[in-house]
Amino acid sequence: MAKVGIVFFSGYGHTKKQAEAVAAGAGGVDGATAEVFEIDQDGNLPEGAWESLAAKDAIIYGSPTYMGGPAWQFKKFADASSKPWFGRAWKDKIAGGFTNSASVNGDKFNTIMYFFTLSQQHGQVWVGLGLLPANKKENGPEDVNWTAGFAGAMSISPADASPEEAPRAGDLETARVLGERIAGYAVKTRG
Repeated sequence: MAKVGIVFFSGYGHTKKQAEAVAAGAGGVDGATAEVFEIDQDGNLPEGAWESLAAKDAIIYGSPTYMGGPAWQFKKFADASSKPWFGRAWKDKIAGGFTNSASVNGDKFNTIMYFFTLSQQHGQVWVGLGLLPANKKENGPEDVNWTAGFAGAMSISPADASPEEAPRAGDLETARVLGERIAGYAVKTRG
């Protein structure tokens, strides 16, 4: 079985919904399993998560975009990953990423690029979304890849929306497709 880990921080619950959609996509692939690791409010992973991540074939990164980049809690995790970096523990593992913010743009791409750079520091192989954007007049938030992400999954949760209201169905389906695509590659590389 190919093992996919989703490591993420969620400030208000919106990014957690996105992470769950990524996990559903990854776990729905024949020959793959998915496990989520939520970074807590102090920037720490659950006990045993580092060892579990080392055993994964793919690691998918997620964080809300705050002030044009990932949350400090995610950055704390990234800095702490220097120990596996030094031992090249994540080299050749597949990587991908997802983010959420209140604005349509919100500089979300900077967060995806942060994840990409982190993955390249670790020697990982990045897999993007692989979807065309939903960019016609009739398209809106309920459509897959309405935010037009290519390098990773991006979602929008308006500032006054609860996690029950956002991210919307199209963004969650986009996240599910990302998880499915990455797990598919993980299965192929194990084969």
